[in-house]
Amino acid sequence: MKKITVLGSLNADTILHIPHLPQQGETLAMDDASTAPGGKGANQAVAAKRLGADVNFIGAVGDDQNGQLLLDALQADGIDTAHVAELSGVATGAAYIMLEADSNNTILILGGANRQVNESNVAAADATIKASDVLIAQFETPMVATLSAFKAAKAADVMTVLNPAPATKDIPAELLALTDLVVPNETEAEIITGIPVTDDLSMESAAKRLQEMGAKNVIITVGERGSYFHMADGENGFVPALKVKAVDTTAAGDTFIGALTTKLDADMRNVEDAVRFANAAAAITVQGAGAQPSIPTLDQVNASRG
Repeated sequence: MKKITVLGSLNADTILHIPHLPQQGETLAMDDASTAPGGKGANQAVAAKRLGADVNFIGAVGDDQNGQLLLDALQADGIDTAHVAELSGVATGAAYIMLEADSNNTILILGGANRQVNESNVAAADATIKASDVLIAQFETPMVATLSAFKAAKAADVMTVLNPAPATKDIPAELLALTDLVVPNETEAEIITGIPVTDDLSMESAAKRLQEMGAKNVIITVGERGSYFHMADGENGFVPALKVKAVDTTAAGDTFIGALTTKLDADMRNVEDAVRFANAAAAITVQGAGAQPSIPTLDQVNASRG
């Protein structure tokens, strides 16, 4: 069983079901509201666990009701939370997801305890990181912690996967140099590289730019269209997404990354097959509501692929 460690965020998601985004000054009635466990890091960990990996988590929650909700959710999926700190006097991270009738979403994040994750948390999990096959991180926790974790991972020849979200133009070159695989969506790729990702040529240009910035291998996800990969050895290609009726796209990208890392070999030679598997998992996620509640199991993904 592949061992995956996730350094990342835990958020209590409040999902606001709305007809459309309100204009400035507009009062708009919601159709519904619900709460579910989320956070990019937690979602990716849940996806990896449900799809067959042994998963450890590094992060932080507040010593509050939402923190306990999120810990309970991870533990219910069998994820090791020994390295999730419970901080007093700090609120657990939260996300407010405005889900429109057409299934698109807009998300506001309150970092809370996630912003307190630091090098000490990483140092405490050093042995866990070095015993892993893959380390995954995002940018909902401080970059200094991610850099420290990636240094530890590469010292032990552990594969590093970076989901640069929320995106920033100022990713340290040192971090990208330690990144084996970077996985942005098209919006994030544009923010980081300055290249609008609109067609095959621009996907290739953005991927090459990310490699010039230091990342070895690149996968750019482009929503309902699919995913483009460009590897260090020059191999590249596009894998179309499965056509499904989307209900809620929340956690689709997180499911993709969790699924991808469970299937991707250490040499990444099977990248196209791994992307196809990840696309299938994400396709199931968008057909359900909520982040973690919609993430599929391995049996569900295998059944969907025939």
